[in-house]
Amino acid sequence: MPLPSFRLSRPWLAVAAVAVTAALALGGLAFMGTGAQVVEVVQGDLAVTVAATGRVIAASRVEAGAQVAGVVAAVPVQEGDRVPGGAVLASLRDDEARAASAQARAALAEAQARAEQLRASASPVAEQQLRQTEVNRQAVRREHTRVAQLHRQGFYSEASMDEAQRALDTAEAQYRGALAQAEAARPKGAEAQLVAARLQQARAALALAEAKLDYTQVRAPAAGRVLRRGAEPGDLVRAGDKLFTLAVGEPQVQLNVDEKNLALLAPGLRARVSSDAFPSQAFDAEVLTVAPAVDPQRGTVEVKLRVPAPPEFLRTDMTVSGEIAVATRRQALLLPAEAVREASGGAPWVLALRDGHARRTALRLGARGVGSVEILEGLRAGDLVVPPSEARVREGTRVRAQR
Repeated sequence: MPLPSFRLSRPWLAVAAVAVTAALALGGLAFMGTGAQVVEVVQGDLAVTVAATGRVIAASRVEAGAQVAGVVAAVPVQEGDRVPGGAVLASLRDDEARAASAQARAALAEAQARAEQLRASASPVAEQQLRQTEVNRQAVRREHTRVAQLHRQGFYSEASMDEAQRALDTAEAQYRGALAQAEAARPKGAEAQLVAARLQQARAALALAEAKLDYTQVRAPAAGRVLRRGAEPGDLVRAGDKLFTLAVGEPQVQLNVDEKNLALLAPGLRARVSSDAFPSQAFDAEVLTVAPAVDPQRGTVEVKLRVPAPPEFLRTDMTVSGEIAVATRRQALLLPAEAVREASGGAPWVLALRDGHARRTALRLGARGVGSVEILEGLRAGDLVVPPSEARVREGTRVRAQR
């Protein structure tokens, strides 16, 4: 019995051809392996670094507080604000201080008026009075001499002589009084000195009143950033209360470096710093000081970095990581640090391409640089490595390298 025959129409032939082509393509891709980004081991110079963590610190911190007791009237600044030196951070109620200042100003005006009166009126009058009494004294003296001569000649009685003597004594007394008054009114005289002393006292009292008035303004002792605001309108504060903390000077970075690296550290070394909050925005720094002592509890040495151009996001006490360049390795085998697995452990390894397959390869690492590590054993220049970011690739996976 003959077998039945089937004939496919042309449309079905086209569909079958596409399916066969797709199957062949998928088979070819499977044979070629999983596509993955790879990194290459290269040879070049490596800046050897010492890595450490730390915090952003202020060059110095200063406190600003109340110098007099009072009630807070206004606080025009917020935490984080940058303020110039002398800026008002808080104002206390100043009604009483303003009244005391006005009273002292009035007392000074009175003392100045008294001094001007002495200079313009009292002293000239006293001098004029002195001159008049001097003229009168001279006239009385001449009369006394004439009467005395005539008395000796017998022309004047004893009563006339006594009258002439009384007139002379009165003229002398008037002269001495006028002289004393004139001398007192002169620049070095007692009255002038008294007026000058009162004027000086009035000026000192005004200065004290104005100082107390100024004390009602809590001012920034230097330009800086407000770290702490410890006062609100309506608060009752006492003299000496610390109300604000300011970070003064450009920010610095303080790193706690393992003491085993102490011999490699020195002022002037370049560094690269990144913050935990903004890891992609690293910035340059420079070693400023290396502490002379080691922390016995942690086994670290404190290193301070100067930041020539601090980024705007930098804040005091921000957590940072830094790498200090301490040496240079010439023509070293280099691999991006992120391609090494378990780099911080005792057995670092990578997935290296061997005959098109990902093979686990143990490494011996050397120096560490900014973003790179030195390979001492396990790889050669030109080898390709699959980084951990390619999660699809496991050990033994056939890999189609992509760069």
